Amino acid sequence: MEKNQYSIFESELRVRPDDIDMFNHVHNSKYLDYVLAARYEQMEKFYGMPWEHFTKQGLGWVVSHVNINFKRPLLMNDLMLIRTGILTMNDKGCSVQFEIINQKTGKVASDGVFDYVLIDLNTSKGTKVTEEMIKAYSI
Repeated sequence: MEKNQYSIFESELRVRPDDIDMFNHVHNSKYLDYVLAARYEQMEKFYGMPWEHFTKQGLGWVVSHVNINFKRPLLMNDLMLIRTGILTMNDKGCSVQFEIINQKTGKVASDGVFDYVLIDLNTSKGTKVTEEMIKAYSI
């Protein structure tokens, strides 16, 4: 992951039976779920701004673009370490980098970037990221 002024946080998840596809490894769509679950946890735990903080203000983060590199398969019951951190912030959103590491092997199973846009939930249009948000995310 690229080191910058933003912190990198970690969450642990385990591969579940319903994550496995017909090839006996994690289905590619589940990697999105893993990153989103880790990010949800990290927003509350590390930034002190859980998802609900935004929805109460009529705001929401939506994914506008995803780039995922699949490097190695994850298998049933593998324990994963999901690292995420803000790569860049702009006036209407941010890019979040991630990597998913298989804790048994210590190797990266997947990495990539999620681009998020902050929207007004009433209009579904992009809205400006506030100074409060920038400050909270700048740890």
